[in-house]
Amino acid sequence: MTQATDIKRTDYTEGSVTRSILKMGLPSMFGFMSQNIYGLVNMFWVSHLPQSESAVAGITFFNNLAWFLSTFNHLIGPGSVAVISQRYGEKEYDKTEKAIKETLILKLVFGAVFGAIGFLFLPQLMYLIGARNDALALGLQYGRIIFIGLPVNYAIWTIFTALRGTANPHKAMALMLGFSVLNMTLDPILIFGWLGIPAFGMAGAAYASVITFVTIFGIGVWLFFAGHANVRLHWKGKEKMTLAGMWILIKIGIPSWLAEMSFSSSRLIITPMIAGFGTAVVAAYGVANQIMGLGFTLLVGVGLGLSALIGHTVGAGKIERAKKTGDRSVALAVGVMAVFGLVVFAFARQVLGIFFSNPETVGHGVNLLRIIALCMPFMGALMMIEYVHTGVGLNTPAMVINIINAWLLQVAPIFVVREFFGGGELAVWWIMTSAGAVSACLFYAYYRRGRWLTARV
Repeated sequence: MTQATDIKRTDYTEGSVTRSILKMGLPSMFGFMSQNIYGLVNMFWVSHLPQSESAVAGITFFNNLAWFLSTFNHLIGPGSVAVISQRYGEKEYDKTEKAIKETLILKLVFGAVFGAIGFLFLPQLMYLIGARNDALALGLQYGRIIFIGLPVNYAIWTIFTALRGTANPHKAMALMLGFSVLNMTLDPILIFGWLGIPAFGMAGAAYASVITFVTIFGIGVWLFFAGHANVRLHWKGKEKMTLAGMWILIKIGIPSWLAEMSFSSSRLIITPMIAGFGTAVVAAYGVANQIMGLGFTLLVGVGLGLSALIGHTVGAGKIERAKKTGDRSVALAVGVMAVFGLVVFAFARQVLGIFFSNPETVGHGVNLLRIIALCMPFMGALMMIEYVHTGVGLNTPAMVINIINAWLLQVAPIFVVREFFGGGELAVWWIMTSAGAVSACLFYAYYRRGRWLTARV
């Protein structure tokens, strides 16, 4: 049942619920916040290339495409969160090790397959979602290099997940901070040719990312095999890896994958419609997404820490504590995102001015940020409830809500408004905001039924 007894393992299923949420969630929050700051810094440096708006638009198009292909990561990720954290909560440490290694193998294989697909068909896919001229050419320069590093990119998130799932959130945070700092350091050096290194332009941003993927992944693997985490990995563990075990991870993740694929593919439909408003709107949309993403990463970090904590608590059979943990986390998310939304609403123009000097582009971004900011408290509740369900491996409800949100509440209304009523960009932003609010209310009603409290993997 256990590995070597000289490891002093952490248990967050005892003591103050609020303290446990913060101890698991805050390190993850800071780690993911650093990831989004990196994304903003990446956009900042790219926006200072001679092509500026076209360069930002190129990354925006690629990011929407990469988001779609990265959804296959969700065939494995949510299952690994539930299995790793519940096995750790049950104190089945050898089985926890087995789940971590099975996840790493699956991620590397899936990353290689979809990285190859993305690399081979990138020009056609970018054109399909609306990229043209300089935005298309620059997006191809960036995207082909990123796809080469996709296997390690997939696998590195398993390192972060495994550290959180084994109650090592501070180590996960340290790696994520290192990821962001290294990437942000390399970006201007490789883009503009500092320190005597050739200037790679747009490709430099991609090279910086791939070098960072490999470096941080190597450090993470070393932490586990060297015994610096609560669960140690061995080349030959007591529990043998099996295809059946890998299938369990995939089976748990199928609903989450369908949900993520549904939402990301809806963006592949919406992005060309937004592209019809012009390059300035696409560029503003890309930067605004990064800014709003900063708020979302506050919750992604807390939420992933929460998923592991819920898995630990349910695995330990402490159901009332699990319910209290979920309720307090949802309330915390609503409060945090309400404050974030107010800040974004108040300072939208100043923030957009950092990226663009063109008043027209800034104006497009300000309108988008201020409208979407109104939905932030609802999005906070929506995301946190999904993470509660992820922690116990119950991903079907989130799939249903995401399909409703993406297709019934966003794609269909936006298409109708654009094609039949000539609606402009403001109509699109209002539809997105309303969809988030309605989806949050629906998911909260389901959450209150408490089915997640009896789920097991």
